[in-house]
Amino acid sequence: MIRWSVLLFALLMSAPALYRYVFDEIDLTEVLVRFLIAVPIAAILLAGLRFVTAGYGKTDEPATPTTPSPAPDAGETQGKS
Repeated sequence: MIRWSVLLFALLMSAPALYRYVFDEIDLTEVLVRFLIAVPIAAILLAGLRFVTAGYGKTDEPATPTTPSPAPDAGETQGKS
């Protein structure tokens, strides 16, 4: 099933052809061909966008709190031989 966002994006991509059709510069069949070409291109572009942004905002598991431990003093460890 095709998503509505793909159809709207394809319509946006083929809007210049629709604009030229309104002013009777091109034929309706050319407008429809451009829209049909724009549909798979829009589907691929939006699928790529969904793939890239799919992992944002997800966490694998909740973080566990840790207590910091003091580090040994550098002067104390070097002075002892």
